[in-house]
Amino acid sequence: MPPDADPARRRPTFVVRGVTKIYRTGEVEVAALRGIDLELFANELVVLLGPSGSGKSTLLNILGGLDLPTAGEVRFGDLELTKLDDRALTAYRRDHVGFVFQFYNLMPSLTARENVALVTEIARAPLRPEDALDLVGLAERLDHFPAQLSGGEQQRVAIARAIAKRPEVLLCDEPTGALDSKTGVRVLAAIERVSQELGTTTALITHNAPIAAMADRVIRFADGRISEQTANLERRPAEALVW
Repeated sequence: MPPDADPARRRPTFVVRGVTKIYRTGEVEVAALRGIDLELFANELVVLLGPSGSGKSTLLNILGGLDLPTAGEVRFGDLELTKLDDRALTAYRRDHVGFVFQFYNLMPSLTARENVALVTEIARAPLRPEDALDLVGLAERLDHFPAQLSGGEQQRVAIARAIAKRPEVLLCDEPTGALDSKTGVRVLAAIERVSQELGTTTALITHNAPIAAMADRVIRFADGRISEQTANLERRPAEALVW
């Protein structure tokens, strides 16, 4: 973990206290989160590990303002997300959060540059699309359409789109889930690079345990609870990962 990642020396980006999420279908209740307490810090890359249904994606959606908890409190700096209405949550997502999902969701009729420009046109102080694509190693693919790009290249365009607005927070939900290991490593290296260069708070969900070696901190989930948190004293570069 970097020296400045010591929680005792830094103010957290996120403070999560007592967060519970219950989904109701008729009379059936499913507890996706059961009293989560957590802090995440700027310039920290955290990997969230756990089986399907353990609560990882639910927590990520709450941090990203896509969902609200049933109970508990989530703070982003001085902003209490759990008290925001839909309009304020939309502004929070637009101004502060970049999302990367398993599926790329690129516009097929737009080039890589144009897909990224969709975000830069509404951001407050964005990177140029060309600079965002250069950060993820696609400077030579600016004018290619998604159909002309490999799966890994499409995912890197999606990362460029997410980081082009200079978000404080980068949330990645199984970003390598649809990729082979060699391509996945390239995608993780892109996430690692932008996280370091932009200083984001980066949370990455994966089922793939070897990916945890690239994190500052690893948070393991089980049955809607955090079962373990560990710090990596030495991070392994993404390009050195094997699975």
